[in-house]
Amino acid sequence: MATGKGFGKTILFGEHFVVYGLEGIPCALGQKTICEVEKISGEKGYELVDNRPENGDYKEKKKEEYANLITAILNHLKVEERVKITLSGDLVPASGVGASAACAAALSEAISNEFNLSLTKEQINESAYVGETAGSGTPSGIDNTAAVYGGFLVFAKNLEGGKNKIENITIEKPIEIVLINSGKAALTKEVVDDVRKLKEEKTEEINAVFEEYKQLVEDGKKALADYDIPKIAELMEKNQELLRKITVSSDLLESIIKIAKDAGAKAAKLTGTGRGGSVLCLTPGIELQESVANAARKAGYEVTLTTIG
Repeated sequence: MATGKGFGKTILFGEHFVVYGLEGIPCALGQKTICEVEKISGEKGYELVDNRPENGDYKEKKKEEYANLITAILNHLKVEERVKITLSGDLVPASGVGASAACAAALSEAISNEFNLSLTKEQINESAYVGETAGSGTPSGIDNTAAVYGGFLVFAKNLEGGKNKIENITIEKPIEIVLINSGKAALTKEVVDDVRKLKEEKTEEINAVFEEYKQLVEDGKKALADYDIPKIAELMEKNQELLRKITVSSDLLESIIKIAKDAGAKAAKLTGTGRGGSVLCLTPGIELQESVANAARKAGYEVTLTTIG
């Protein structure tokens, strides 16, 4: 039996825009998914035990996505034996925290270790992306990259098929954040397809949104380098406005954002697929972090207190 790990992630800037080759800024979370892989007797295939924390209907709603993800990775890594796959860890699976990517990364590493494949991080990342593609349709690659490499990254997808841009960002000190889980799972492929359709139907209008985002991410890199918290907050708010324009926010997410802002969060935006999943709240300082987390808990939401950077 061998193990692998994959970090959860949040996206500070870039949801959906990265699918089209623009830069995004993801950050790995401290929470991760652990995967154990063990060869067992029987015909080629797998048995799955999912011991990750429960979260509403997430596991049930995503069952087919995960089946596709696991099968694709087993085929990609040419696993010809039957295996038992056990998922665990402290990452609560939800839309918006890169749960499927964390699983794909952990599974790829565990298979490498169990079958002595000696995969590099780059190869594990390629395998995780294969799994994400089978599960989610046309992912950007940002989630699996954060899951494999950890830390704070600038990421850009190479639309020509070459290597993606992956650069580390170092900031002055970590910033406290709160992730508020909406409890609703969103189907990534469905949302990504909707954005693509919108871009085709309202090309001029949506292209203007994309142009705004290009400047935003440049400003974001500078704000992080300067450790300019007010500017980071301003840009997070602007990013959320752009996400509204491409229809990936929702009444549920907007109501959570309001709870966070009313409790003093410097900024709040959806993170990940949208239309469900999680809200990322910028809460520098332990006191503010606790205050926003408590407000969300009182409203009935699960929260994760962590840092970025």
